[in-house]
Amino acid sequence: MCNACSKRFTTYEYIEEYPLQVVKKDGRREDFSRDKVLNGLAIACRKRNIPRERIERLVDEVFEQLIRTGIPEVPSSVVGERIMEKLCDIDPVACVRFASVYREFNDVEEFKRTIDGLSPDQSGPSPVQAGSAHP
Repeated sequence: MCNACSKRFTTYEYIEEYPLQVVKKDGRREDFSRDKVLNGLAIACRKRNIPRERIERLVDEVFEQLIRTGIPEVPSSVVGERIMEKLCDIDPVACVRFASVYREFNDVEEFKRTIDGLSPDQSGPSPVQAGSAHP
């Protein structure tokens, strides 16, 4: 109710979605796609005992981390590395599967280094650190 004229009015509030752009390896930009990330994770997690809800929560956590940075564009490599960090904590096998597609290993040695980084008895870099030099 307006105090000056005594008329009723309605205001509406809308949540403004923050568009996060992902910069691909070839320089193209596209909106962050939750579904695209979920599909990649579903493949990596196939036949693993990981509830779908946990995978969805992982994607939401990464998206929110990226949004909180306030940076409107993020390289696809950053998205992939953040996904891998969380996935390795949940299931190392799914993490290696995801890395094998995401990092596009050029040879078996790169693949071995990632697996070695997951071994609990190794003091080497994590699989995320081991492959972070990959573009």
